Amino acid sequence: MSWLDQDELARSRRFLYPGPSRRFILCRSALRAILCGQMGFDNRQLTFGESRYGKPYAMRNNRRITNSFNVSHSGKHGLIAFAPHGQLGVDVEERVAREDIDDLSKLVFGPNERSALALTCGSRKIDLFFKFWTMKEALIKAVGMGFSLDPSSFEIPSAMYSGTKSRFQFPEMPAQKWQIEYIGNEEFAASVAYEVACADIYRHSRENGNP
Repeated sequence: MSWLDQDELARSRRFLYPGPSRRFILCRSALRAILCGQMGFDNRQLTFGESRYGKPYAMRNNRRITNSFNVSHSGKHGLIAFAPHGQLGVDVEERVAREDIDDLSKLVFGPNERSALALTCGSRKIDLFFKFWTMKEALIKAVGMGFSLDPSSFEIPSAMYSGTKSRFQFPEMPAQKWQIEYIGNEEFAASVAYEVACADIYRHSRENGNP
C-alpha cells in the first residue's frame, strides 16, 4: 500500500468487499513498480492523467511521458503491458461459462464473427467468444477511444480464428496498423494490441541484440 498515492488509497476504500480492494491495491502497486523500473525514476515522481475518453497515461513530475502502458484485470488475473513507443491495449477475462453469449454477440460482433460462433458449440464456443471479446477490447483500449468506438463496427481477421497473431486496420482509420496477439490459456482469455511501428522497433532492437 505504500506504493499508492492518496487518490489510489481512497479508491481502494470504496470497494464493498476486501477481495476486490486487495486485487486493486496489488495491481496498482505492480503497475507503479513496473513503470518506475522500466523508466528509471522514483515512485514519488509518478502520477497519472487521463485522455478525453478515459485512457490513463503516466506523468513524471506532472509532465506527460511518451511511454505507453495498459492494464486489465478479471477475477484473480491481472495483465500489464508496457511499450517505450506507440499505443497499446490489453484485455484479460476469466474463462467462465456464460449463458448470454448469443445475446452479447448480437451487440458486439460483426456478421462473420457471429457466423463463426454459430458453427461452434460447447467449450469451443466459449473459447472463441472470449478470444473475439478480448481481441476487440484490446484494440479498443489501444486506440484510446473507449466504447465510443462501436465494437460491432469492425471484425477480427479470419486468420485469428484458429491462430494467435495477426495484423489489423480499423476500417475508418486505415493508415494506422495494429498487431494483435492472443495470449490466453486454460484459465483465462487474454489479448494484446499494439501499433505496428512499435512492433517493428521492438523486432529491430531484438535482432541487434538489445533487450
